Amino acid sequence: MKAELVGGHLVMAGRLVDEDPEKAYAHARAAQQLAPRLAATREALGLAAYLSDRYAEALSELRAARRITGSNHQWAVMADCERGLGRPEKALEMAQAPEAKELDKATQVELRIVAAGARRDLGQPDAAVVLLQGADLTPAQPEPWTARLRYAYAEALLETDREEEAREWFARASEVDPEGLTGAGERLAELDGLTFDEVEEEFDEEENGAHSAEEDDEFDGEHVELDEDDDEDEDEDDEQDEEFDDEDELEGAAHEEHRPGSDSAKEVGPHLENDEEQ
Repeated sequence: MKAELVGGHLVMAGRLVDEDPEKAYAHARAAQQLAPRLAATREALGLAAYLSDRYAEALSELRAARRITGSNHQWAVMADCERGLGRPEKALEMAQAPEAKELDKATQVELRIVAAGARRDLGQPDAAVVLLQGADLTPAQPEPWTARLRYAYAEALLETDREEEAREWFARASEVDPEGLTGAGERLAELDGLTFDEVEEEFDEEENGAHSAEEDDEFDGEHVELDEDDDEDEDEDDEQDEEFDDEDELEGAAHEEHRPGSDSAKEVGPHLENDEEQ
């Protein structure tokens, strides 16, 4: 029963971590209180605390998880917690520590991004630019971390007043970030003097204009159809007039046939005589 409760809280923490960090934190904390010696609960709480800006708690929980597992896979997050606590020098020490060399590629890239941020915190944007340069910016195939690396590089360039280069790298970050997780597209719009709301308004205006044009075309089409219907009605009226003319001719012919002295009158004569006798 307890295991199920812990598992349920961990699942909810994982689901909510992006959309609602506060609720994710509450679930992770509940799981950690139920099973404080479990590495998974300590790590989950550490990450939830980190994403909700509780850097001291995050660092404490992630260190506890590391002691239990012996794994350094959250090393970059721990270094960023040091930055969040106003200790950029400590973050740089972690980036140069022996543990950093044992990390997988993705975590090494994240640690470089953290270290570059620490350099910027210390007022060293040029050093941040140099730290982020390399072949990782232009891999043969985009990696999950490519957009974040390009975004960090663009921000560092912007801080060194290299705006044109920064615009290029924000654009390149946006190219490999279809879901817009980095916000590179918005930053690019800001550099062009547009706010995100203005971009949305322009998009809406274009859409509304397209809809209006389509409606006008449909309206014109209705006029054409109405004109065609009018023509059809006129044709029907002409046909009815012709039918009426034919009926008049037939009626005139019938009167001519029933007129006294005519050949047809002779044929109907006996019927008339019978009526008179009745």
